[in-house]
Amino acid sequence: MLFTDQLNRQITIEHPPRRIVSLVPSQTELLYSLGLEKEVVGITKFCVHPLTWFREKTRVGGTKNIHAGIIRQLSPDLIIANKEENLAADVELLMKDYPVWVSNIQTLEDAYAMIAGIGAITHRVQAAADLVSQIKAGFASLHPLQEAAPTAYFIWRDPWMVAGGDTFIHQMLQLCGFHNVFGHLPRYPAVTAAELAASGCRRLLLSSEPYPFKEKHIAELQAVLPDARIQLVDGEMFSWYGSRLIEAPAYFQSVIEN
Repeated sequence: MLFTDQLNRQITIEHPPRRIVSLVPSQTELLYSLGLEKEVVGITKFCVHPLTWFREKTRVGGTKNIHAGIIRQLSPDLIIANKEENLAADVELLMKDYPVWVSNIQTLEDAYAMIAGIGAITHRVQAAADLVSQIKAGFASLHPLQEAAPTAYFIWRDPWMVAGGDTFIHQMLQLCGFHNVFGHLPRYPAVTAAELAASGCRRLLLSSEPYPFKEKHIAELQAVLPDARIQLVDGEMFSWYGSRLIEAPAYFQSVIEN
């Protein structure tokens, strides 16, 4: 059967995949939610959910440091990758020998399409559809801020880096009623203290990943924006686009109301 990934590439899978390697943490968790315990044979060292898989499944390196030799030993009949999280050179090399389904996520609609697409290629169509319905119901119940709050979402320190406008995080901020003051910039730009001070930002969200922001970092940014509200937030909720989205709306509501 022919399947189309989110790069509009067609791949052929002749039978339901029996040996899957996932190179994307949030999509690993999705495969678990779809009931593919036996089929998934390889994950990355960053695929920390579910914990049982993290402990028991073969690790094939990092999302950007893939060990092709380990993957070869696993003899996968399907590899799940992502345009942003994996290196193009690594994915293109794997494509020469294996069917590779690549996601490309910037919006919630992209995430819904990804879940449906992986559901189709793994023969879990109904389970994927049920998952999407649950996620949509959750977001339908979300009550965003009535007045958009100028906000910056920090992902890194030294240099300070934030989420720009063409990211999945950006749309999650929008759905919460946060106005991304760096939404006019692409990807994950580095910003200076002066740029932050001039941005009009009133809320700062410090993500738990990829940089593990802690309470001790709040003072550094409070010195730049003394009147801003600064919160530590769960980066998985804002950036994981698989079945973690079931939990995201309730979490976002707690952030909004904090």
